[in-house]
Amino acid sequence: MSDLTSDELRRYARHLAIPEFGIDGQRRLKAARVLCIGAGGLGSPITMYLAAAGIGGLGLVDPDVVEVSNLQRQILFGQKDIGRKKLDAARERLLDIHPQLDVQVYPERFTAGNAMGIAADYDLIIDGTDNFPTRYLSNDVAVWLKKPNVYGSILRFDGQVGVFAPHLGAPCYRCMCPQPPPPGLVPSCAEGGVLGVLPGLIGSMQALEAIKLITGIGQPLLGKLLHLDTLSMRFRTLTLRRDPDCPVCGDKPTITQPIDYEGFCGIPQSRAAAPNMPTMTVHELKDLRHSGDDHFLLDVREPHEQAICRIEGATLIPLGELENRLGELPRHKRILVHCKSGGRSARAVSRLRELGFSDVWNVSGGIIAWAREIDPKMSEY
Repeated sequence: MSDLTSDELRRYARHLAIPEFGIDGQRRLKAARVLCIGAGGLGSPITMYLAAAGIGGLGLVDPDVVEVSNLQRQILFGQKDIGRKKLDAARERLLDIHPQLDVQVYPERFTAGNAMGIAADYDLIIDGTDNFPTRYLSNDVAVWLKKPNVYGSILRFDGQVGVFAPHLGAPCYRCMCPQPPPPGLVPSCAEGGVLGVLPGLIGSMQALEAIKLITGIGQPLLGKLLHLDTLSMRFRTLTLRRDPDCPVCGDKPTITQPIDYEGFCGIPQSRAAAPNMPTMTVHELKDLRHSGDDHFLLDVREPHEQAICRIEGATLIPLGELENRLGELPRHKRILVHCKSGGRSARAVSRLRELGFSDVWNVSGGIIAWAREIDPKMSEY
């Protein structure tokens, strides 16, 4: 186990003063390597607190760049980082906190093709994601590699934290959620919003659970799910049980390698993977609108999103309400569907075609592409 230098003894003096933690706990932190999937709202406090605590190695997975809408909650970044790759900015900030930290960055999506290779070198996985495909993938990889998976999720005012680890006697994420919810039922943070301070609370709890697991102190949330309602500041702890029929960690597992998680979660693939979906660019939409073609522009975002920005003439019907409001859609016109960036609108187009609407098109890139390529004065979010 790594010895502590004189500088480290001074830096972590407040840890060393805790009898239950002490020098052995600090040595365990220094020797540990943690993989954090996502460097956003949850990943920011997770990585910053682990770096400050003296973790030896951190791996970060995130393909995105810093946008102004991130700054409300992603405290790893500042104004000067807008437009930079998140992991470039994150590495710089984390090394400022802990200069001896071994930071490995993976500026790519966590996929079935790379997940096992990335996660193999780490002692523990922390799920800082906001989408179901990556959440199921991180769970399954953790099960197969026998590594604890520290889970966290946030939406609006509520958050959850838990530890999944079948090799330690706890259930896995699939035991709690065998199947993802139907597409569109649970909004993402971008769709549903999140109070900026909430990921700070939940991410800090995830970092704490990681420290407990690494150092052996306290009672980690193994087999427990902690739910936080910040509006009432109420905590509830739910007991989770292992499912012997779980397809990943059960007695007779049927899933033993990464699968098509996008398809498993019902998320439409890109145009290349879904060639039968009629798609148009925002430039084609602009030309169509100027041509006087008789069409119906459908916005499937939420009302609070439309309050920020909208394309003139679009009719708002949120995705979750679409099937109950089909009577508002014209069957004799071409229907052009847009959302924020193209995901929800693709789901809407697929469903409308299943319901008999033949001339339905997805607007690729959504209103964000419209703002960046057609109307640069439009607000983004």
